[in-house]
Amino acid sequence: MFFSFDGLDGVGKTTQMQLFCQWLAEQKTEVVTCRDPGSTPLGERIREILLLSDEQTPIAACSEMLLYMAARAQLVDEIIRPALEADKTVVSDRYLLANIVYQGHAGGLEPDAVRTVGQVATGGILPDCTFLLDMSPKSAMRRMGDQLDRMESRGDGYRQRLRDGFLAEAERTDGAIHVIDADRPVDVVQAELQAIATPLLAG
Repeated sequence: MFFSFDGLDGVGKTTQMQLFCQWLAEQKTEVVTCRDPGSTPLGERIREILLLSDEQTPIAACSEMLLYMAARAQLVDEIIRPALEADKTVVSDRYLLANIVYQGHAGGLEPDAVRTVGQVATGGILPDCTFLLDMSPKSAMRRMGDQLDRMESRGDGYRQRLRDGFLAEAERTDGAIHVIDADRPVDVVQAELQAIATPLLAG
């Protein structure tokens, strides 16, 4: 089983993912966690370029997307595919959906073109369930500190396009993307995640 968490920065992905993985472990589920981009030596190097480089190093939208895809291809090859083949449960902090939204809907690339490149990068391995943690951009920003990375510092209009893109992608899927109201108490959100995951794990 492959789960992913996504949404705007500041919606509580890290907290909810940690609690969710603790719950999975309590169910005697063998869990492998990862972050995208990252979790492999190559992925972490690319992550530094994408998120931590200063704005004086220009990265075009297409270049940005392809860097993410390179990190993801390595992640699939080194971590995700082997874990799934060993019948382990994978939980990823972001995955292909993020590129479709960040570089596609919000960044000016054609979303379907990003999706096509993503199919190559992932070898067709996609999450069985994506938890899309949703709240208004203003609420999400209030939860964030002053140290913003390259993506987080792109302004209110960009963040609104991100939210619109995430919700548009959720509407076009066959139910694999679950939109979760993240602007609620942590335990209430976590209970909903667990309720969604329980029948999937049983199946």
